[in-house]
Amino acid sequence: MGKKVKKESETPRKDMFEPVLVEGRTPETVVLLLNSTEEDILVKACEAIHTFAEKGDENKVSLLGLGALEPLCSLISHNNKLIRRNALMALGIMATNGDVKNALKKMDTIPSIIDKLSPEEDVVVHEFATLCLASLSVDFICKVQISDNKGLPPLIQLLSSPDPDVKKNSLEIIFNLVQILHNVTTDEESRMTFREEQGFEKLMDILSKMDFNDLHAEALQVVSNCLSDSETLHLIQEGGGLTRLMEFILTPNTPEIQSNAVICITRVAQNSENRKLLHKHNIEKVLVELLSVPDVNVKTPTCQAVSTMSNHPASKDSFRDLDGIPAVVQLLNNDSLILREAVTSALFSLTDNNQLNAFAVYEAGGHELLVQQLCGSCPRTVANSAATLGNMAGQQVIRCSILSRGAIQALVEPLKSTNTQVLVSTTHCLAELTCDTESRAQLQSAGGLQPLINLLHSYHKEVLHNACMVINVCASDKSTAVEMYKLGALEMLQDINQSVNRRSSFSELAINSLLHSNLSVKYSLTGHLAFTENISDDFYDAGKACAGQRILTLEELSKQPVNQYRPVIVVNTTKAEETVNVPEERPNPSETDTTKADNRTPSREKKKKDDRQEEETEPESPAEKTLKMMDDISLQLLAKKAKESILPLNDEREQYSALARLVSTAMGGAWEMERLHEFAWVLHISKLKYKLQSNVVPIGFIRKGIYCHRALLFKCLADCIGLSCTLVRGEYNRAWNEVLLFDGNLSSNGRSPQPCRYIVDLMHQPGNLLKAYSPAAEQYQTI
Repeated sequence: MGKKVKKESETPRKDMFEPVLVEGRTPETVVLLLNSTEEDILVKACEAIHTFAEKGDENKVSLLGLGALEPLCSLISHNNKLIRRNALMALGIMATNGDVKNALKKMDTIPSIIDKLSPEEDVVVHEFATLCLASLSVDFICKVQISDNKGLPPLIQLLSSPDPDVKKNSLEIIFNLVQILHNVTTDEESRMTFREEQGFEKLMDILSKMDFNDLHAEALQVVSNCLSDSETLHLIQEGGGLTRLMEFILTPNTPEIQSNAVICITRVAQNSENRKLLHKHNIEKVLVELLSVPDVNVKTPTCQAVSTMSNHPASKDSFRDLDGIPAVVQLLNNDSLILREAVTSALFSLTDNNQLNAFAVYEAGGHELLVQQLCGSCPRTVANSAATLGNMAGQQVIRCSILSRGAIQALVEPLKSTNTQVLVSTTHCLAELTCDTESRAQLQSAGGLQPLINLLHSYHKEVLHNACMVINVCASDKSTAVEMYKLGALEMLQDINQSVNRRSSFSELAINSLLHSNLSVKYSLTGHLAFTENISDDFYDAGKACAGQRILTLEELSKQPVNQYRPVIVVNTTKAEETVNVPEERPNPSETDTTKADNRTPSREKKKKDDRQEEETEPESPAEKTLKMMDDISLQLLAKKAKESILPLNDEREQYSALARLVSTAMGGAWEMERLHEFAWVLHISKLKYKLQSNVVPIGFIRKGIYCHRALLFKCLADCIGLSCTLVRGEYNRAWNEVLLFDGNLSSNGRSPQPCRYIVDLMHQPGNLLKAYSPAAEQYQTI
């Protein structure tokens, strides 16, 4: 009976083959077996493919080409646990290849893999499922799919797995999810899920165990990304995580771990309250010690942490007291561009509103190294260096030393940058450095004015404001102001001030400074010179200019051919002091003119004088003509006479009257209003233009002058001898001077509380002072 029973048990069913032993030696054969319905064959086939794929990338690509991927993705959801495990092992190994990974992205396999992260699956399944997801999680689309399919919670739970490979893979996936999805709505959800699942606590638990030290670097990276979230910052503060991070920095570790720990500290320090907390933990001392670590990858985040912590005023002082500033400065000698960028950022924060730190940087030789960085290729380094130099330039001794290192010349190239921050920092630095004539001359000779003026086209608010500030500072130097005017600065500033959106107090200050240093242009544009605006060398009256019209320079005007328009009247009194001892053979033209004014008849002496003047003004080249204008002897003699005859007078009112009579005499004497049409001043001026062969006429050459000529000469002579007056242009060749005088009604202290304005009569009753706004004054000012 026993034998019969045994024999019946070995008898196969009619619909089945007897066992067939098959040896598959080629990948093609084994891949075909993946489509089998027999579980034993599937188990062995998946195991064989896993072993084959482990041998190298060529094998993985070969299996991909044979079509192994699709059946494997199907088998990871098989009911048989052993088949699921072996299929997932094969898929996990194959997914580490780039070609296989790209193919997997096109297949909807991520939900099935996430299902295998459940606690019911064994550790091997967890290991290879996380390995597969780790390979896929570097891709943006796959990240979104992992997040959308609720992959983060089980991954966080797996951080507590006893298997280190599972932890490592899970940590890598979490890091990828938190690191890259900054601009996706799922990022906030991921962070919230991370907190709800106590992911941060699990990370800190990993960091507290030295058994997992190979995971510490990646764990710190995930922590640093999470710290950009305010609620996570609160968690680290409440849960003692800050102390753990400090321990990581203090304990000797691998450079990667130290670097990531410092990055975490920097993220924490983004919050002002956290900076106070870190300061209480003496983080400054820790960071200063890390500056001496040889590894650049540690020094760089350390400098970034110094930069962030320096936003706390007490930390700035601590870094200085701990001798951290020289340590930071010396890092500027390093070859690493990234490190030098971080160093310059730290120096900028350290010196911002802290003159003691600025001096410490100077003492460490930092200003010289920072000037060298201005020629670098990294825009952020250039911007930080310029900004730091600007912070330091507030102290004169430092500013002089910075200038001696060629800072002005080095800043010219950054002025041409297209980087906004470079332009902001460079212009700020120039505004601080160009405080003296020498530095402004350096900027001009280095070709810096043109790119500076070009910045007036900028629509960036801070760049435009800073450019206006530099122009305002540089305009205090007359030669620089004239050069900027030639480059079109005035027209650009006029356009800016007419714009509602671009106009500002900075642009108004710049144009006022530019005009103040170029009174010729100001008088043409505004028709007014104030009491304090003294006419000086090469002042010229080119007539009233229209809004937006460019006013030609004196050199440009002197090169124009003679025309029928009004002459340009030029003033020069620079040689007045030099001509105190005038040679006797050169008669005083003003004395001759006095005789003419009194007699109203031409004299031989006057004719001889005019002939001599004519001989001296033969046609010459523009350059020679300009030199001739510089030598206005007649004006110099008038200035000398004014000093000798008017300054000795004790009464201020009498001084103004005497000067008015002197001007009137020099310009053709008094003329009654009714006979003014007989005054041949137009013909006289035309003859002068012809004799000079120029539209530019020195004011001392004019013997017959009308209101505009007399008012200009009065202003010129008054400025020469120290009397105050204005110069105001009216219509139809009218111009007048206002003076301030105290009337006869004296107060208890001997002076009137407020001075009165008077208009000086230079034409009809020379020396008469007309009270402003009176009928007589208005008649003098208008036709």
